[in-house]
Amino acid sequence: MTDRRSFSHAIAEGDGISVIASVDDPAGARSAEEQRAEALLVRADPRAIREASSLPILWRAEAPLDDTVEHADAVLIAFDDEGHFEELHARAVALGLDCAVEVGNEEDLEQVLERIDPEIFLLSPSDGDDDETPLELVLDLLAAVPAGKLAIADLPVVTPRETLELEQAGCDAVIATSRNIEALAGDLPPDV
Repeated sequence: MTDRRSFSHAIAEGDGISVIASVDDPAGARSAEEQRAEALLVRADPRAIREASSLPILWRAEAPLDDTVEHADAVLIAFDDEGHFEELHARAVALGLDCAVEVGNEEDLEQVLERIDPEIFLLSPSDGDDDETPLELVLDLLAAVPAGKLAIADLPVVTPRETLELEQAGCDAVIATSRNIEALAGDLPPDV
């Protein structure tokens, strides 16, 4: 098992909104770290990415939790009405993984809160709401997340202006591709 890196701590610490880089390979992971991302989102096998970066990894794949605990620091679990997510969440937490629960609308968020008490929410707006933009949908979901919980915005494309709006609304992190992290991560810290 690899040394555990705290995903939740990485996105909760510091000033401002954290940037989670969505990466596909070791080169993307190294680039994201150089651009000051605080964590990585990985959809493929994270083994090579784990070796290329010291950043915590959120694995967004349907993989056995035993594999996840070996190669990642956090797992993403999508809400389902059948209750499977409850078992997965409990097992992930028991294994020492940070666990982000993905919700797409306020009804799902309410059902999740009735069943479990997750620390991290991934706000991924559902399709089909033509009246609101994805950013507006995420902001609506964010308003329903209880105080003290971590919220990650998952938008198809995120701009610096949207990142600032999310930060001002209290969002803890935003997912970005490795191509646009530097623009979202803000100014470099001063040399000390």
